[in-house]
Amino acid sequence: MIDELSERIDEYDQVLEHVAEKRYPQTALLTQISGVGTLSAITFVLTIEDPHRFARSRDVGSYLGLRPKQQDSGDRSPQLRITKAGDQYLRKMLVSCAHYIIGPFGPDTDLRRWGLKLCERGGKNAKKRAVVAVARKLAVLLHRLWVTGEVYQPLRPQAKVNLAA
Repeated sequence: MIDELSERIDEYDQVLEHVAEKRYPQTALLTQISGVGTLSAITFVLTIEDPHRFARSRDVGSYLGLRPKQQDSGDRSPQLRITKAGDQYLRKMLVSCAHYIIGPFGPDTDLRRWGLKLCERGGKNAKKRAVVAVARKLAVLLHRLWVTGEVYQPLRPQAKVNLAA
C-alpha cells in the first residue's frame, strides 16, 4: 500500500511540475532558491498574482502577515507576535521553506547564515523567531526575483575591505 501511495505521489509531482512549466513559467525563477519547491513557487505566484502591485518587495512581508505587530507607547516598544494578515496557506508554506533553510540539511547561503545568527541570540523562542524572520525575508527575495528576473546568488561576494588605508 505504501509503494502504491508513493507512486501516486510521484505522478502528482510530475503533473505539478508540468503545470508549473507550461502555465506558470515564472516559477522557474523562484525555485532557484534551495528549499523552495514547485508547490511553494506556484502557491506564491497564485497568491500574489501581480508582482507589480507592490511598490517595494519589502511590502510583501507585511501583506502576508510576517511582520511583528506594533503597539508603541511612550518609550516602550514591546516585541509582539506577527500580524498574521494575508493568506494563511502561503504563510505556512514559507515557514516550512524557512525551516528547511535553517535546518540541518539546508545548504550554505546568506539567508541561512543570517537565520542562524538570529538563532544564536538565545532566549526561549529564538529559533521560532528566526524561522519567521527567514520566512519574511524569503518572501521578499521571491518577489524580488520574480520582478527582476535575476539569477539567484546563494552567497553574494563580500566587499573587500582595504586594511592598508
